[in-house]
Amino acid sequence: MTRAIVIHETGGPEVMRWEDISVGEPGAGQVRLRQTVCGVNYLDTYLRAGTHFVKPKLPAVLGVEAAGVIEAIGPGVRGFSLGQRVAYPLTEGSYAESRLIAANDLVVLPDSVSDIVAAGTFMKGLTAWHLLFDVTKVKAGDVVLVHAAAGGVGLILVQWARHLGATVIGTVSTDEKAALVREFGCHHPVIYSREDFVARTKELTGGRGATYVYDAVGRTTFKGSLAAVAPYGTVVTYGLASGPLPNLAFADIPRCSFVTRGTVRTVTAERATLLRAAEAYFDALARIVLWPRIDRTYPLAAAADAHRDLEARRILGAAVLTV
Repeated sequence: MTRAIVIHETGGPEVMRWEDISVGEPGAGQVRLRQTVCGVNYLDTYLRAGTHFVKPKLPAVLGVEAAGVIEAIGPGVRGFSLGQRVAYPLTEGSYAESRLIAANDLVVLPDSVSDIVAAGTFMKGLTAWHLLFDVTKVKAGDVVLVHAAAGGVGLILVQWARHLGATVIGTVSTDEKAALVREFGCHHPVIYSREDFVARTKELTGGRGATYVYDAVGRTTFKGSLAAVAPYGTVVTYGLASGPLPNLAFADIPRCSFVTRGTVRTVTAERATLLRAAEAYFDALARIVLWPRIDRTYPLAAAADAHRDLEARRILGAAVLTV
């Protein structure tokens, strides 16, 4: 038996329960993982609330990301050993003290990456890699507009895009967040609660607009993102923090511009791509190109508090649950 955060119905943070669950022995291709730290992501809140297009099969253990130590190995597993430190992104059921998981979902952690950084930022780092290097190809001289720049993915996007030579514009909600993203490399923080981010982006680019817009907010920012993109530029939507996207007519797309959707599931779907992206992210951490911010730490049993803080936008950077 182990303890886990379980939901029996979808809804607010109050539906999360701290319960005993059975784990058992790993089957073919699986390992049993003793988890040390679990990541907290907006996806977790969507699954808990039942607003994601993929509905959890109830009862469900929440969470999609963690780090830990391999404590048992099933038949047919190659390339892993007992006691190895590993992490995984985007595999449901992470809010637990221990779990079974397919070995192919795991990535071995280098000594330079702590369990807390891995659990709190692995999926966010892979998402940033996907957006900057896979969906788009950011280069020196580009202008990028990053929404929710003070969030977990946002801060990594800001740092990595600046390292690539791009000019970075970041939207935030408060002066505190503006100061934070500036510290992390954002050239032009825009406080959207009192500034028009479209007008400000056009002003900063001589009327042209941003080469790339990365939008994790959704409903409240998407039409503005379309208005802020430059000709031949791209708007990438990859999150729905404010709700589903508004209906989009073909005429709403700016002339000679592109709209696409990024998803880290594309990265995790093929192991070769997962390993390539993980290597790039870990290398950026080792070279201090990126320095992720773990803002808050909660005990696993208090995961509901983490969800409340995340949805209230009180977390600047990433949050983790310690086991």
